[in-house]
This record gives sequence, C-alpha cells and structure tokens, in this order.
Amino acid sequence: MLTEPVEAVLFDMDGLLLDTEVIYIAAMQASARAVGREMPLDFCHSMIGVPGHDCNVMIERYFGVGFSISDYRAHFSGHVRRLLDEGIPLKPGAVELLDFLIERNLPVAVATSANRTTAEHHLGKAGLLGRFHALATRDDVVRAKPHPDVYLEAARRLGVAPERCIAFEDSNIGLSAAHAAGAMAFMVPDILQPDPEVRAKCRGVLPSLHEALALLRAAL
Repeated sequence: MLTEPVEAVLFDMDGLLLDTEVIYIAAMQASARAVGREMPLDFCHSMIGVPGHDCNVMIERYFGVGFSISDYRAHFSGHVRRLLDEGIPLKPGAVELLDFLIERNLPVAVATSANRTTAEHHLGKAGLLGRFHALATRDDVVRAKPHPDVYLEAARRLGVAPERCIAFEDSNIGLSAAHAAGAMAFMVPDILQPDPEVRAKCRGVLPSLHEALALLRAAL
C-alpha cells in the first residue's frame, strides 16, 4: 500500500477531519426552501468536495432563470452560522490521529477547498488549527480540486516531496486531486463511497480515521 517512506501527512478538512458535510447539506436544503425551491439530496451530494464558488455556478444552472444566488447564499450563511454556533463536530479518531503524528514529529498540513477565512475559523473553533504545520486553501492556488494544486501547495509548504506524503480524503473529487499530486492517497469515505474510477486511484479505502491511525502506526 505504501511505496515510499512517509515524511508528511496531508489532510482534507470538511468530511474528513470535521463532520461538517451533513451540516452543509442541511443548510443547503433549508436555504433552497427559504427561496421557494427544493434541492434534492443527490444534487447536494454532487457538490461534495466542490469549492463554494463552483457550487454557486452549479446551483444557478440547476435552478435556472429567475433564481437569485445572492438571496440563497444569504440564507445559507445564516443557516450554517446557526448550526455551527454550538461547536464544530470532529470526525471520530481525528484527535487521536493528529496526536500520534505530533508525537512522532511528522509534519502535517491541511489541503482544503475552503477559503482561508473559513478554514482558519473552523479548525480554530474545533481546536485543531494549532496542530498543523501548514494550511493550503482555495485562496492559495489557481485551480481547485480535482486539480492537484492545493495538495502540491500543502506539500511545498511542508518542504516535502508529494510522493513522500500520505493524503487522506473523504470525497471523490478530493481523492482525485491528491492522486494527481502524486501523494499516496487514501480515502476515508464520509457520505459517498468512491466511484470505480476513483477507487482505482486509492492506495486504500479506510472505514474511519481509526483505521488511518492503525495504518500509520504500522508504517512508522
């Protein structure tokens, strides 16, 4: 499963470390209803791992003429803020995995499709921000996932070659980005299982971050 020595670990954020995808989907559907539309669950799922700006384009195309993306986004921002006010939930095993990597002095970074303000806020509120040596966001690259840019940038900021990095992702789009960057990419599915094309790119599909920790214990 691992063809190179592991010198760093790269993480996606939403759906991988933070259990936020279900919150975003609830907010998306509630916001659509607030402007008199219905947003099917399968359409919500098609936006998992997609940067916010690109989601806006998809939503505008889906609802067509007469739909106000600005009204929708205003409702969406309000719903997300209320849902996250009480705290940002972590995926099981996230803290234990990061603690293990810190103990081993292994460099760790986040490579996320979120913008920097959102990433810093969410990781900070979840108590994880200070655990990372680097943070690469949508604001730091020209091309978003599934292009490899954000993973290449995360590896660059750690000073480690991408092929010496393990990358953990929860989405098909994100896994494709990590694989394209040359990282040893593993999928820890959140809402969606890997499609056949993406599964072929995975070094492995793990049920949770607990299994990711077991993998790293064995590798290191």
